[in-house]
Order: sequence, then C-alpha cells, then structure tokens
Amino acid sequence: MKIIAYLASGILILFGVLFILSAFSPQGQVGNLLVGAILCLIAFGIIFFVTRKKKVESNTTNVTLNVDLPGNVSLESLKCQQCGGILTKDSISLVNGAPMVSCPYCNTTYQLTEEPKW
Repeated sequence: MKIIAYLASGILILFGVLFILSAFSPQGQVGNLLVGAILCLIAFGIIFFVTRKKKVESNTTNVTLNVDLPGNVSLESLKCQQCGGILTKDSISLVNGAPMVSCPYCNTTYQLTEEPKW
C-alpha cells in the first residue's frame, strides 16, 4: 500500500511541477500555476499520511495467580523476615513466575518460599 502511495505521489509531483513550469511560458496561464500547486499539495499530503507512524499497541499481558490451599488453612499474618513488619497483599508481586515480597518498612525484597508440610 505504501509503494502505491509513493508512486502516486511521485506522479502527482511530476505533473504539478510541469503545470507550474508551464505557467511561466509565454502562453502560460495563472490557472496552470494554481493546478500545479494543488497537485503538489495533494502529493505531499499523501506522503505525510503514509509516513505518519501509527500508535504501537503495548503487548502487556496480565497474569493472575490463584492459590488453592488444601484443607483448613488460616493465616494469622505475614511478617517481614528482616524487620518483622506486617506485610499486606500489596507487598507481594509475581516476578518471572516467582512470588516476591517487598517490605514497605525496610525495603527488603526476597522470594516467598513454601516450607514442606511434613
């Protein structure tokens, strides 16, 4: 599609320049100058719209991780390993498939690990 637009623009510019040059000949008319200018403006307008960059859609993917715990599990509170501060669900994020915890109090970041149940 771009190639056709460039070819059409080139042809319009060629005829526009020819019309503009014919306006300055001894038999030239002012109308030729106007037609040549219009043809050149249309050609440059086509080139502008063809070369304009489109908005790039971001390819972000949201991943939701649901944890299904077996049996009756109750969690009193999640505490930071360094300072003992209470962590909320906003402190936990998924980085490269691993749950990471960022403490808002001491700015410590560590991976959440699950201890064996036996």
